[in-house]
Amino acid sequence: MNTDTDTGTGLSENWATLWEAFADAQPDETAVVIGETTLTWRQLDDQAARLAAALGERGVEVGTRLAQLMYNCPEYLESAYAAFKLRATPVNVNYRYKAPEIAYICNNAGAEVLVFHGSLGERVAEAALTMSTVRVLLQVDDGAPLIAGAEWYHEVVAACEPAPRIERSGDDTLMLYTGGTTGNPKGVVWRHLDLFGGLASTAYSSAGIEVPSTVEDVGRIAAELRTRGESPVMLCAPPLMHGTALFLAIGAFVMGGTVVLLGGRSFDADELWDLVEQHRVTQISLVGDAFARPLNAALDAAEVDGALRDLSSVKRIVSTGATLSAEQKRGLMSRATNAMIFDMIGASEGGPFAVSMTMPGDEPPETAVFTAPPNVVTIDDATGMPLQRGSLTPGMLAATGAMPRGYWQDEARTAETFRFIDGVRYTVPGDYALIAEDGTVTLLGRGSVCINSGGEKIYPEEVEVAARRHPNVVDATVVGVPHERFGETVVLVCSVSAPTTADAIIATVKELIADYKAPRRVVFVDEVYRAPNGKADYRWAREQAIA
Repeated sequence: MNTDTDTGTGLSENWATLWEAFADAQPDETAVVIGETTLTWRQLDDQAARLAAALGERGVEVGTRLAQLMYNCPEYLESAYAAFKLRATPVNVNYRYKAPEIAYICNNAGAEVLVFHGSLGERVAEAALTMSTVRVLLQVDDGAPLIAGAEWYHEVVAACEPAPRIERSGDDTLMLYTGGTTGNPKGVVWRHLDLFGGLASTAYSSAGIEVPSTVEDVGRIAAELRTRGESPVMLCAPPLMHGTALFLAIGAFVMGGTVVLLGGRSFDADELWDLVEQHRVTQISLVGDAFARPLNAALDAAEVDGALRDLSSVKRIVSTGATLSAEQKRGLMSRATNAMIFDMIGASEGGPFAVSMTMPGDEPPETAVFTAPPNVVTIDDATGMPLQRGSLTPGMLAATGAMPRGYWQDEARTAETFRFIDGVRYTVPGDYALIAEDGTVTLLGRGSVCINSGGEKIYPEEVEVAARRHPNVVDATVVGVPHERFGETVVLVCSVSAPTTADAIIATVKELIADYKAPRRVVFVDEVYRAPNGKADYRWAREQAIA
């Protein structure tokens, strides 16, 4: 693949150049829907080009980091696109973060620009006192007053003519901060060309389309697919700031698709189903039971009221990042009867590491039953080498293929996660599993939260899956807390739908896995806290357990 190509000649894997091709080939088609707001490709490209000009005037250039602290909004995509146009690097910042955490991300990334929603302005103003590199603050108007030192985003954009298009490189980057549940967030650095290999090439392959050889062909194929009615309308339930939505948008756009995002600032299952009906969504992307459970509950409530939802357009439901139980799969498939469910285990560092596919009309497999693709192995802690399938030794899941360059300014952690074994580079985020001879994967959990109780290793995910089999358990997280005799003891933090005893839940767990893995204590909470992308927050759960 070329990594430095002229705009308009050859294939550039740079996403600004590719998005410009989509804008040229289908300017008046809908690119993005965010709640009640619709953007055509012409509008998205024009706004991003004007912002690029404004940023250029403020010294943004190749490699400049631009931090984004926003809820779902057009400005989020516009600013990412503008950064791509200038060959700068967008950096996601979680809108739940407080001032010290915002400052940490911006300082760690060396961000020079911060684009933020005004309602988050007080946190930004506090963070600005300790942000050493940020010199440009662009405030998106959502009703809050302009903070000191900031400029209005809309005024900056309106004051500029669109920036001219330039030559770019597939080596340009975006940075995705991930983690924070067991330590400080880490900046995962993706090159555009690696994202093209992992997302666009996969999309073409699954559609039986040869990878285009020119930028013009990328735009032409997208427009032709849309004209034939073969493009996806992809609704992403997680917010843009977690990166999943941006990655999924990249995959949908190459197929001429439209991306639909929630407009609310907290997850609303009814809003999602409204958008599905209104825009005839063909694919829904979510993160495990944290999203599926309220979605099914909303469908249950609608049926009680006699208001059946029209889900006939949905052909595919994709879950990644957290377990999607068989129970929730059945609920979704009983309403979206034309949909297949593609459940996979992935990470910001690459993947997928395990997949499970359920076709329309089929009975879903048991919860957390996955198959390892051919490019996935487990790595033995003792030898650092791949284990044979069928080994009873737990190993870390590892995958070859498209992956990031590594972690931002962290060579040691990069070498630990992105390993060369016999000349092949693997991404090894730290999830432990067993792979049977037939490829069946048994997930054990993240090594960094592995519990050592009396010398026995206990992996939280295995216990969590077992606990959720109790009919009253809504959600659950498992952590280890200090114990005088055993070093650590297993504690289950869970929410329930009806009064339930700890003994009853522990008994359910013991029916499914070894007794020593079962929780010794159960802490009941009103709701298990998860990040907006649905992933467990083990730091929060440990605080609850200890308290």
